[in-house]
Amino acid sequence: MEENKELTRGEQLRKALVYDRKTGYDRLDPQELEVMETYCVGYKQFLDAGKTERECVDRTIALAEAAGFRAYARGMELKPGDKIYRVNRGKAIMLAVMGRKGLEEGVNISASHIDSPRLDLKQNPLYEDSELAFLKTHYYGGIRKYQWVTIPLELHGVIALKSGEVVRVSVGDGEGDPLFTIDDLLPHLGVKQSKNPLSEAIPAETLNILVGSRPLRDDEGTDRVKLQVLELLNRKYGIVEEDFLSAELCAVPAYKATDIGFDRSMIGAYGHDDRVCSYAALAALLQLDTPEHTAVCMLADKEEIGSEGVSGMKSAAFDTFMEDLCAGQNIPLRACYEKSFCLSADVTAAYDPNFADVYEKRNSAFVNHGMALCKYTGSRGKSGASDASAEVVGHVRRVLDNADVFWQMAELGKVDEGGGGTVAMYMAERNIDTLDAGVPVLSMHAPFETVGKLDCYMTFKGMKAIFEA
Repeated sequence: MEENKELTRGEQLRKALVYDRKTGYDRLDPQELEVMETYCVGYKQFLDAGKTERECVDRTIALAEAAGFRAYARGMELKPGDKIYRVNRGKAIMLAVMGRKGLEEGVNISASHIDSPRLDLKQNPLYEDSELAFLKTHYYGGIRKYQWVTIPLELHGVIALKSGEVVRVSVGDGEGDPLFTIDDLLPHLGVKQSKNPLSEAIPAETLNILVGSRPLRDDEGTDRVKLQVLELLNRKYGIVEEDFLSAELCAVPAYKATDIGFDRSMIGAYGHDDRVCSYAALAALLQLDTPEHTAVCMLADKEEIGSEGVSGMKSAAFDTFMEDLCAGQNIPLRACYEKSFCLSADVTAAYDPNFADVYEKRNSAFVNHGMALCKYTGSRGKSGASDASAEVVGHVRRVLDNADVFWQMAELGKVDEGGGGTVAMYMAERNIDTLDAGVPVLSMHAPFETVGKLDCYMTFKGMKAIFEA
């Protein structure tokens, strides 16, 4: 057996001083593999149950209540270890586990979003043309339109009737349900289309969902296919065409979350952005007993369109929830915020060697290298970024290392190649120290995105470490 060689001075210096990036699988304890796989099974179930923000909220409530959480009402007396949640209009949810220390000592927050890019139906969507029935759409969030044609689609959402009743709609994910699709031009006739840039090849107004072709029998009027569709909808949901005017319906990819690769090391699904981080934060919170500082999980809506509206991160709903908690301890909200910390839990771009020219490799996130920390996001001159301080990054490094969490630093592509934003800037505007962190994603914003299981699991471990800090 060869004896261990004594390290040369250069090797000693290299080991002591040089930042060495390694795949997490070279460091992962084999006993943790089973724990990682179990965690990812739960995550895939969460994805399949939550194709929209409303469905994610419903699933979150079910998981939270099973873990001992209860709905919070203003003025409710709380003690350390109490677990509560508040729903914001069915499309966002805030959860908290009360800590041993008072709120004047600050709280540890994870803020993520549960909306994803999709196709929303227009308010007057149903029409017939050439004996085919279609639904008009308006895309939501940053999509690449050519990716949404000729794929199977489901319809999800709600229809609010004049009576006040709200009808839930879900077609495509049930046993025996029909699916829907958007047509594309055949290559034999697509010579002119093929000369257009990708962004123009599929105009937004052609993203029309094919929903029927059979005409109503025993009728000699116009739009018999449309009338047949309306009759089917009326029979199942009790609606008329005018009810579309007060509906929120969307088309999402009809894909189940599934393992990717011969080694099953990755997960492919719709909606990793940002449900992969939302689930990590939620799962970590559900495992807490009584943390030192109160732990808060914010699952917001509308991030993909700028965090606007009453259910987005810009809304006062989060402040109201926190102010109600502070009022129970006679603590000013601002005093709580200035001592708090927030992990803005959102995905980042994973380095893709097939498109290497848009990445800066030294500062990119890699699949299987663990949770990705982003000191800043934004675009070009860091526009739209909160840009965390060195002290904040140092704090997170220390917490993650102490918890044996694999992590890496990341930047979203080369400078001036593009960029993106998260909810970090809106938390920072509240005078809360904030850092972006999350899972690296391949094919982000596509109908089918890919993530590494190890990164999913390490992000969960990282969230739990932050909550327990």
